Amino acid sequence: MGSIRPFPGVSLPRHLDLRPPALGWPDWPDPVAAVDAGVAEARRRLAGSMRRMLVGDAPPPRDRRVVGDDPGIFGPDSVTWRIHADASMFIGGLRALLLQTLHPLAMAGVAEHSDYRHDPIGRLWRTSVYVGTTTYGTTAEAEAAVAMVKRVHARVRGTAPDGRPYAANDPHLLTWVHHAEVDSFLAAYRRYGAEPLSDADADRYVDEMAVLCELFDAEPAARSVAELEAYFHAVGPELGATAAAREATWWLMVPPLPWPARAAYTVVAPAAVGLLPLWARRALWLPTAPGVDPLVVRPAARALTASLRWVMGGLAVDDAPTEVEAPTSDDASADAA
Repeated sequence: MGSIRPFPGVSLPRHLDLRPPALGWPDWPDPVAAVDAGVAEARRRLAGSMRRMLVGDAPPPRDRRVVGDDPGIFGPDSVTWRIHADASMFIGGLRALLLQTLHPLAMAGVAEHSDYRHDPIGRLWRTSVYVGTTTYGTTAEAEAAVAMVKRVHARVRGTAPDGRPYAANDPHLLTWVHHAEVDSFLAAYRRYGAEPLSDADADRYVDEMAVLCELFDAEPAARSVAELEAYFHAVGPELGATAAAREATWWLMVPPLPWPARAAYTVVAPAAVGLLPLWARRALWLPTAPGVDPLVVRPAARALTASLRWVMGGLAVDDAPTEVEAPTSDDASADAA
């Protein structure tokens, strides 16, 4: 004879009701809700780990949900906020560093004054804090971050291997660094960003970012994609890969990153190389086999950025700090130069 099991809503005789009187039926948790909670917690922890790797313990410039009376130098309605919040910035940032090595004077300053080989994570933190502060901070915070970089740059001067003098605060070199960053962030977003970017918004991004060139007292910056292309055409004769540039490039291809970041970097690095113009890849000895970029690298990079985007969505936004100090560092390349 099988066991008798009571069901909700069915009354059994007292001698057949086997339930403990004080406990009743167990209140089983909803399995879907339990899975959702576990996934949310894992996402939150992954996001926290990623943020600590990028900026250490530095607080966010402010709660982006509450802008207040000072939207900063860009503001929440800007294309800059949209692009710089996207996971494609990981690829764009590396592409910018690779491209910047191709100006011999800028590379000489990095080679002789930067500590990137011995403290890559510290440099990543300083660069990330600088970009985050100038993008999302208040106007005062952004201006303080720029002022700090200018003070550091004032000490960076010397003579390049070809005998020419260089100075990090040279308006011409600052303009090169600026345009290399803008071109790289834009190229990465247009290929790997979350949403398509119209030509009008691409022009608007270039125009918005010109304010940073002005804050650095650099030469006039491009105000449209067409002007950006014209700039690279004009500066082309000055560019070339030195021994220091190739050394830095190979270091950037296989940097000493923490183990959890290495798998992602094996996708980020070839994606950044694939965004470089052909002449730059050839100069830096970064050839790619035909078909590898469109058939292998791009699908992998799109999957990676989608995953990073999902993880970044788990970042809990804390209360806005009352004050954010400008990044302090003796790194001559604190502005991602």
